[in-house]
Amino acid sequence: MPRFLRIVVPALVIVVWLGIASVGGPFFGKVSEVSTNDQTSFLPASADATKVQERSSEFREESGAPAIVVLERDGGLSSSDLTDATSLATTLSDRQDVEAVSPVIPSEDGDAVEIVATLTQGAETGDAVEAIRADVDDAIPSGAHGYVTGPAGFTADLTEAFAGIDGLLLGVALAAVFVILIIVYRSPLLPILVLGTATFALCASILVVWWLAKADIVTVNGQVQGILSILVIGAATDYALLYTARFREALRDHRTGWDATRAALRGSLEPILASGGTVIVGVLCLLLSDLNSNKALGPVAAIGIAFSLLAALTLLPALLLAFRRAAFWPLRPAHGSAHPVLTGPDARGVWARVGRLVARRSRVVWVVCTVGLLAMGAGLFGLEADGVPQSDLIIGSSQARDGQEVLADHFPGGSGSPAQVIAAERDLDQLVAAITAVGGVDGVVAAVKDSPAGTVPVTDDGDGGSTAGRGAAGASAEPTVSRGDVLLEATLSDPADSDAAEQTVRDLRTAVERVDHGAIVGGVTATAVDTNDTGIRDRTLIIPVVLVVILLILMLLLRSIVAPLVLIGSVIVSFAAALGVGALVFDHVFQFPGADPSVPLYSFVFLVALGVDYNIFLMTRVREEALQHGPREGVLRGLGVTGGVITSAGIVLAATFAALGVIPILFLVQIAFVVAFGVLLDTIVVRSLLVPALAYDLGRHAWWPSRLSRTSPDM
Repeated sequence: MPRFLRIVVPALVIVVWLGIASVGGPFFGKVSEVSTNDQTSFLPASADATKVQERSSEFREESGAPAIVVLERDGGLSSSDLTDATSLATTLSDRQDVEAVSPVIPSEDGDAVEIVATLTQGAETGDAVEAIRADVDDAIPSGAHGYVTGPAGFTADLTEAFAGIDGLLLGVALAAVFVILIIVYRSPLLPILVLGTATFALCASILVVWWLAKADIVTVNGQVQGILSILVIGAATDYALLYTARFREALRDHRTGWDATRAALRGSLEPILASGGTVIVGVLCLLLSDLNSNKALGPVAAIGIAFSLLAALTLLPALLLAFRRAAFWPLRPAHGSAHPVLTGPDARGVWARVGRLVARRSRVVWVVCTVGLLAMGAGLFGLEADGVPQSDLIIGSSQARDGQEVLADHFPGGSGSPAQVIAAERDLDQLVAAITAVGGVDGVVAAVKDSPAGTVPVTDDGDGGSTAGRGAAGASAEPTVSRGDVLLEATLSDPADSDAAEQTVRDLRTAVERVDHGAIVGGVTATAVDTNDTGIRDRTLIIPVVLVVILLILMLLLRSIVAPLVLIGSVIVSFAAALGVGALVFDHVFQFPGADPSVPLYSFVFLVALGVDYNIFLMTRVREEALQHGPREGVLRGLGVTGGVITSAGIVLAATFAALGVIPILFLVQIAFVVAFGVLLDTIVVRSLLVPALAYDLGRHAWWPSRLSRTSPDM
């Protein structure tokens, strides 16, 4: 290549990436504009809760989520308190973001009142609830307590908890990675180049994802947004570290930066592409999910990994070419300097000692490691990953959770969040009788589209029939009928997000289906039931698919059958150990109420894909060395060369995922622990001891049926 192109091409690459970052950077703070935390929107179209939500506008005016205001005073509310509550209801009804306000509903014990303020369709839930809470604070009399809870209150608290993703999460992750890179490289400039590469990759990812979400091509919520940031920073840094290690090696053998760049790209292109491709294929398996929140992560994460690869193979080489040896100052690699001795009695350093241990006691090493990992995995038997109540999703303070507890103390626990039943109007009498006979149901009303209240009472008359539309004043109204169906709302006795309420909904579905096979049940509790059931189904389907797909990729990459089976087996054992320890920590240390079904699924996808990453880095180098020095010597040389860089990459990735723990969302905290701990296990135990010991013990047989398996053991 002509000399002027050797200058122009890298400069052009840097300029293009600067342009991408300058355009994509401002979109960091705009992702919330295209994200949603509405749980129902993530259910498949086939779910009953989704069908009920889609048809609800046929039976009542479209509206937003209900915000339930609860006022409480120990010892009973006074007449003055009730007057203040009535004034508050009037204030709320005057708000533009509130469509309807119920009358003040006193509790039977006289200690509390309830007001249901239904938000307008399209209202920004977080802003509306914040304003309503301000009105409540201004209106409550001295000595009383006021809360805003219900679906709108929980959504607002969840949105506030996710607010730190735009700044806090990214800042913590970048700071942690920067400190680790300073310690590893002892260079002030190289960490900046590596983190710059990762940040530019994230800018490009955010830009593309924002426009795709804007066009409704992908769905983004808080958890997808947070995982994207962490995944890109961690993966881009890993790929950058691998390339940097190759470039530093090449600078010892080549005088010019251009020749060193060519050599580094030749040596790192295959493992980096293979590793990134494995992660992309792994996360795209989430497209098989029925749960849209899982399905949404697949393409978003794939976009992030793709830009991580692109940045690590274009931007970083251009930057290192521009700085050359100065990038490693003050420990600059000199041209012609000796490479470290990797094996034999003269080898020095941690990885030389590990190599000697593997060579002397390979079978003992891999057996002990396997037994230890399996022992850690015993904690899986105590893992409860079948869902948690919505009130437990937020770690720390939550006014909605506090208000829900007060509401349950004085009213039926499901007040404001009823189960909704759509069934044939011709079976109304039998439906009402079946619903009221279900334990855990406190009352039934029917939806009326043109009624100011939106519902009309429906009760079982005790003779196999029902009375509908008889209000307190004796006025009558008929339930709205659409396509021959009516919408009934059953108030549950237990809080809408409790296990008891979920069981009531399951019993309710069984009861109404006996009357009308086409009956469907939705609402807040049904949404949680359908989400958990779908999440468990996704987990059961996707985990085996990911294993098979990654196994096939490894077979193609390593030209072997035995080695990929060893690698997949080691990653499975490592995942079981990480999740088992996580289950013990969640239960006995943090005392979490359980886990979402997606926690094992996400942990598996990330740990298998990323854990295989490190094995790919190791085994591609082992294969390269084995072709020259023989299978067993190749293991020791590959371990010695990659030990430092892979350990550094693993620590960086673990620290990056651990940063998810700063967001007070139970799901993200659990993902942070399992993935961070699992990556450390992969780095320190699996890749450093288990895999090398197994590969050494198997010798040339590890590479069957490739040409390497037919060489002599000492070749």
